[in-house]
Amino acid sequence: MKPVRAIAFLMLGLSVTACASVESVTRNAPYEQVPNQGVPVGHDFSIVEQPEALTVTAAARETSLTDTPVLTETGNALVNVETIAVRVPRELKVNEANSYYPSGDIVWRGDPIGDRHGQVQKIFEDALMQGVKPLDGAAGVDLVIDVKRFHAITEKARYTVGGVHNIVFDLAIKIPKTGELVVPVRTIKADLDALGGRQAVLADARGDTQKVRITNHLAEVIRQELSNTEGYQNAQLGFFQLVNSL
Repeated sequence: MKPVRAIAFLMLGLSVTACASVESVTRNAPYEQVPNQGVPVGHDFSIVEQPEALTVTAAARETSLTDTPVLTETGNALVNVETIAVRVPRELKVNEANSYYPSGDIVWRGDPIGDRHGQVQKIFEDALMQGVKPLDGAAGVDLVIDVKRFHAITEKARYTVGGVHNIVFDLAIKIPKTGELVVPVRTIKADLDALGGRQAVLADARGDTQKVRITNHLAEVIRQELSNTEGYQNAQLGFFQLVNSL
């Protein structure tokens, strides 16, 4: 771990300890529902409703605290997650065309036709809740996710050639109450191979749907991002992934 990164999280941990000595607060204390503050989710952290846009400043990207992770030399997480905020901007273009590779920012067929932005937000929220549960470090942090792209595959692609679920989002890790960034905002590419043809049919039959696979994948992405020394590293998925970058 880079020394400056370790220092940042050591200071975060010390600040949490100092606060605890003045005000007795636990992660398991019940949350009161406050508009735009957080909604109880049945565990020890909450989801923020209607998060504001995540502003990524040049200073945040250029600070010497480069990238995550947030763990000790021994590999133990230093943080626990208190709140999760997921924003899927309405400016992201949805494409419902059933072609092999429709243009657009959001291509999603794993739910009935409806509010695709809301469906993508729910997938992220469920995945992040699953992924951060094992983290039990001393320092509480807030996560803010700004989705940039959620390009799954269409029916035509799924039942023929398959492809790649192309997912991109910004992750900010903040100190609760102050909102200060603990480490720079990181843009995470979290691509996942998309099953096609017979593989897709068999996967659906056993309940391993696109939604299940993507949710489990994103849960693992956030767990790695917050507990591995190198953060999450995107997979190399060949031709279809290359097409997504064009």
